Amino acid sequence: MGTIGPETGDPVTAGLPAGGQRRRLALAGVRGSVAKGREFTRQALRDWGWDRTDTSEDTLLLVSELLTNASLHAGGCHELVLTAGETLRIEVTDGTTDLPARDPAPQRGVPGGHGLYIVERLSDRWGARAHGDGKAVWAEIDAARLMSGSPKER
Repeated sequence: MGTIGPETGDPVTAGLPAGGQRRRLALAGVRGSVAKGREFTRQALRDWGWDRTDTSEDTLLLVSELLTNASLHAGGCHELVLTAGETLRIEVTDGTTDLPARDPAPQRGVPGGHGLYIVERLSDRWGARAHGDGKAVWAEIDAARLMSGSPKER
């Protein structure tokens, strides 16, 4: 599936971004960081030709979950970084060094405790690492899924 090139209107074939790309969005102190992060990601996926698959919708949900978790449990988001190549890496940094842990028994039908299960289910890999005065929580999606829309092997 292709997209239309912004300058010429000609179809552009979806594929890997040339030479890989990294995009950063500063979010420290920004109101509405989840919505801003989703729109930033939506635009990046569109620019890379990865915006017309079910997996692109999963990507937006992943971004929402990671940003929401940082907002609710880590004092707010500092930055969203998208790195595209053979994988799309979504990384959210915040200001606490406490690593996230899945709720061992989230209750069905009750809000809260489900976010990391969603992240695990929709991503191909995820993790977290502490650094200096904060941490980064990341999730990866194989680029092939974004290009073809093929579902994750379950």
